[in-house]
Amino acid sequence: MVEVKKTNQLNRVYQDAQAIRKSVFVKEQGIDETLEFDGTDGDATHYVAYDQHRPVATARATVTGEGVHIQRVATLKMYRHKGFAKQLLEAILNDPKYKGETNFYLGAQETAKGLYETLGFKQYGDPFMEVGIKHVNMKKSVRN
Repeated sequence: MVEVKKTNQLNRVYQDAQAIRKSVFVKEQGIDETLEFDGTDGDATHYVAYDQHRPVATARATVTGEGVHIQRVATLKMYRHKGFAKQLLEAILNDPKYKGETNFYLGAQETAKGLYETLGFKQYGDPFMEVGIKHVNMKKSVRN
């Protein structure tokens, strides 16, 4: 059973989120650390999925004028394609914090587009390059 924890404070859950992001985005994908840790973490709620108390996936979400912006979705390499990111995203989509919000949106790495489609996200606009990686904008409209 996956346990999902969330925080908007600089605590252990946040540290776990940072460690996953550093492993995936900085070390594995070669993204500059100053771009990955962009100074906006304090505005977001951070989510971490744990498998037997081990942090394995993370994402952050921020409420904006356009809806809930999901970012920095990352899963440690050995835990990919096992459903952890999907369960993490489902926890965000179902978080009572976002009751009344009707739009969720994100910029997905193109290789992860299929994951978001399984959750009802639809691509809009043309693909674009960000930090040297092809991305697509995606959104999901919900009724609350």
